[in-house]
Amino acid sequence: MLIPLFLIGSSMTAPQLAMQAAAQTVVDDSPGGMALAVNRMLGGIVTYATWPNEAPGAPRTMCVIGTPRLTERPAPDLPGRGSVSVRRVSAAAAIGGAGCHMLYLGQMPAVDRQRLIGWVRGKAVLTVTDDDSNCNLGAMFCLNAQGQRLSFSVNLDSIGRGSVRVDPRVLKIGSDGGPR
Repeated sequence: MLIPLFLIGSSMTAPQLAMQAAAQTVVDDSPGGMALAVNRMLGGIVTYATWPNEAPGAPRTMCVIGTPRLTERPAPDLPGRGSVSVRRVSAAAAIGGAGCHMLYLGQMPAVDRQRLIGWVRGKAVLTVTDDDSNCNLGAMFCLNAQGQRLSFSVNLDSIGRGSVRVDPRVLKIGSDGGPR
């Protein structure tokens, strides 16, 4: 089941407001506007994810695989404590034990994407892509740019198959606010 997340206008708590900003954002038309928007959205996603057996705010590693479409250098901008280091790796390196907490999947051969999605099932690895606007190729979160707006969709099946837990408020925002 896929849930697109959109801005909603209602009274919300501070964490919900942070997620509202991440769910859909207007992209600044400056040269680095899209990169800034992507990195803020990634930071919001990380904030609402919990890895098993790790303290909240613990350092994470995001591995970039393939060629990102929306920014050359995805790097989560965390709104609070914690940090995410970023490194580019091959699909084989990620599967071989590169220590990735997150996979950012750009454009890549379908066989590599299928291998990676199959490999993360049951593992504590969060997946995000900017190369699947319909969010049906197996990533947990799918970034989508349309004009001056950046949004994301959630693939509930993929989230359910992994051991990274996503705060249910993310799903509530999606079920309250957007078209299906």
